[in-house]
Amino acid sequence: MRKFLAWIPRNIAFIAICCAGVALWKPGIGTALPTSFIAPLLALIMFAMGLSLRASDFAPVFTRPKSIAVGVAAQFVIMPALAYALTKAFALSPELALGVILVGCCPGGTASNVIAYLAKGDLALSVAMTACSTLLAPILTPLLTLLLAGESIEVPTMAMFISVAQIVLVPVAAGFLINHFFSRYVDLARDFLPALATLAIVVIITSVVGANASKIMTSGALVALVVAVHNLAGYALGFAGARLVGLGGAQVKAVSIEVGMQNSGLATSLAVTQFATMPAAAIAGAIFSVWHNISGAVLANYFAKRDLK
Repeated sequence: MRKFLAWIPRNIAFIAICCAGVALWKPGIGTALPTSFIAPLLALIMFAMGLSLRASDFAPVFTRPKSIAVGVAAQFVIMPALAYALTKAFALSPELALGVILVGCCPGGTASNVIAYLAKGDLALSVAMTACSTLLAPILTPLLTLLLAGESIEVPTMAMFISVAQIVLVPVAAGFLINHFFSRYVDLARDFLPALATLAIVVIITSVVGANASKIMTSGALVALVVAVHNLAGYALGFAGARLVGLGGAQVKAVSIEVGMQNSGLATSLAVTQFATMPAAAIAGAIFSVWHNISGAVLANYFAKRDLK
C-alpha cells in the first residue's frame, strides 16, 4: 500500500494527462463534478500541506532571510511580469489572458517541494519559500491581479482576498496547528497525504477540462505554448536571480524551481469562483497543473546530476 501511495504523487503528470484526455474525449465525465466543488478540493489540498508543516520549517526565515526574501520577491515579481508580457506578446483574448495572469500572480505550488528534493536542492528553503508565499497570497494575489488585469476586466479584489484566505490561509493554518499539537496522530496518516492531494488536483483538472473541452480544442494549443514558455522562463529567471545575489548551488536550485512552479490549483479555483462569467480563464491553470509536473521532473533529473558551485 505504501508503494502504491508513493507511486501516485510521483506519477501525477501521467495520471493528469490520462484523465484530461478522457475529459476531452468524454466531457460529461469531467462535468459530472460541479465546479462548486473545486474550491473545497483545493482547501483540502492546502489542509494537507498544513499537516506537513512544522515550526522548524520556518527556521530559514530567521537563519537565512536573504535567501527567503530573494525567492519570495522573485515569485511575486518575475512570474506576474512574465504572465502579463506573454499575454501581450501572444495577443490573448481577455478571458485567456486572465487565466495566465492568475497563474502568474499565485504563490508557489506544493509540488515544488517534491521537485526540489529530487533535484538535490535546499529542501528546507523550498518549504519555507512555499509557506511564506502562501501566507502572503491573500494580499498579493488579488492586488497583482488587479494591477495586471484590471485595465480590461473588473477584478473583485476584496472577494478574491476573502476567497484566498478561505481556500489557502485557513486550511494551512488549521493543518499546521493540528500537526503541531497532535503530530503523533498525524504521523499515522502522513503516507496518505501526498496521494490525497494528488488525486484532488487530478479531479480539479478533469472537471475544468470537461467544462471547457470545446474551447480547449480551439485555443488549447496556444494556451499550452504560453504556459510552457511562462514556466520555463520562470525557472531560468529564478536561477539567474539566485545566482546574481550569490546564493549557493543547492539554494539556486530551490529558488529556480520555486519561482517556476505555481499553485495553479489556486488560479483555477479563483477563475471558477470569482470569474464565473469567463469560464475559459480556468484553462491556463488546468494546463499549468499538468505541464509544470512534467517540466519539473525533467529539471529535477538535470539538477540532480549537477553539483552547482
